[in-house]
Amino acid sequence: MFVTLVRPRLVRYTQSIKENIYTLPNLLTASRILACPVLGWVIIHDEFGFATALLVYAGLTDMVDGILARRYKMFSVLGTILDPAADKALMTTLTITLAIKGMIPVPLAAIILGRDVLLSLSAFYIRYKTLPPPKTFRRYWDLSLPSAEVHPTAISKVNTLLQLMLMTVTTISPLLPFDLAPALQGFQWIVATTTIWSGASYLFSKNAVRIVAAKRKPPP
Repeated sequence: MFVTLVRPRLVRYTQSIKENIYTLPNLLTASRILACPVLGWVIIHDEFGFATALLVYAGLTDMVDGILARRYKMFSVLGTILDPAADKALMTTLTITLAIKGMIPVPLAAIILGRDVLLSLSAFYIRYKTLPPPKTFRRYWDLSLPSAEVHPTAISKVNTLLQLMLMTVTTISPLLPFDLAPALQGFQWIVATTTIWSGASYLFSKNAVRIVAAKRKPPP
């Protein structure tokens, strides 16, 4: 999404900023998003070995795009949006398909998906509010015109990690020679708690979103 739910600090700006969005880190991140439908299909069809391989790919590309962005200064505002979006696409795919397979409880799936839906709706609203005028449909969807940078809260980062760990272990559990059901049940309660906590944290954060502003050019 363009932004994450926060109370943004209002910053005055006068013109749009263009940036290069076609970087290798962004392409790697996009590939993780494109792999999500395949991941969902193989889980539904009980291909847990293939699903595990895709999860390994997602983890490796997540690590590599971060390294490339830092080492070669390939940072972009779009990257701050795509990276958490890729995590959410992966999490949504795993949540829905594992719930369909009966491998995670439906109430837990509802908590995870409900939080993300609420934050996504808020993100669309904040994108509109922070987009420099003119606020046209074309400019709204032009990702090279950033309007806000996303900075997840600390608990949100912890929650994302715990969610991915739970979904990953649940996905590979059919391949293991021992039963993880008791441990997974306890883990599910922890993830439910951190999901609710992280959603609430955005309501009180002042730094999760920074409005991107172009410097006013001096008059001739």
